[in-house]
Amino acid sequence: MSFEWKGVMPAITTCFNERLEIDHEFTARHVKWLVDNGSMGIVTNGSLGEGATLTTSEKSALWQTCIRAVGERVPVIAAIGALSTDYGVELAKRAEAAGCAGLMVLPPYVHNGDWRETRAHVSAIIGATPLTCMLYNNPVAYGVDFTPAQIVSLADEHPNLNAVKDSSGDARKISAIRELDKDRLAVFVGLDDALVEGVAAGAKGWIAGLVNALPVESVNLFELARRGENCDELYHWFLPLLRLDTVPKFVQLIKLVQARVGMGNARVRPPRLEIEGEELEQALEMITAVLGKRAAA
Repeated sequence: MSFEWKGVMPAITTCFNERLEIDHEFTARHVKWLVDNGSMGIVTNGSLGEGATLTTSEKSALWQTCIRAVGERVPVIAAIGALSTDYGVELAKRAEAAGCAGLMVLPPYVHNGDWRETRAHVSAIIGATPLTCMLYNNPVAYGVDFTPAQIVSLADEHPNLNAVKDSSGDARKISAIRELDKDRLAVFVGLDDALVEGVAAGAKGWIAGLVNALPVESVNLFELARRGENCDELYHWFLPLLRLDTVPKFVQLIKLVQARVGMGNARVRPPRLEIEGEELEQALEMITAVLGKRAAA
């Protein structure tokens, strides 16, 4: 399946049942709902999807569920994050075999290597299949910050590297990539609360988190920003929720919003634990207050 990297692509959460197994029935319904409401792709088993807690067979099953659910309507993208390069290559090949249309390639977990090591790791994964790839830059979470020059050099080496997800929070990086690369790469915003600024700098898409609960509002916000129209009212209403994507317990908090809108539950896999006590009360108070003003937005 060929496609263009653009628009709002949810980084989906992974829904678990009471036994903390993947709820495939819900997952199929969820991704169909996201596509029905304007999503241009489905990104699976990334950080928000608790990919580090999923076994290899679970990842394959999750990819297949998503592919069966959305068919040829939009691409299913597999996030490839691994401790070892060999395992990353294996996951890439499994994603291709499962029918995924593209890969989102992460730097290695745990080992924050120098450029020579990091380049070798991501190059091996990008080169393992002919699938179109997105490089994921998230210096806060992964301790590796790809410079614009490094990103462009990887694109020069790999014709199938066609996109970048930037979660640095610095819109200047988007501008710098575009300047060096002459817009060969599609740059995506990777932080929910940097969407409008990133699009203004030239981003073509958004790998989004709160879209899991609020796809209509997410797609509307992106489209207003893309067209250069005034989105202040919607953005200011949405920002308290969008900021949940940028804190350590972002998975738990986004799942709480999903539960509040009736599209998911709050279950997470250890080492994450569900929020409780005063922390839960404060989070729900804010979520409820913002959602109560939803119609006005």
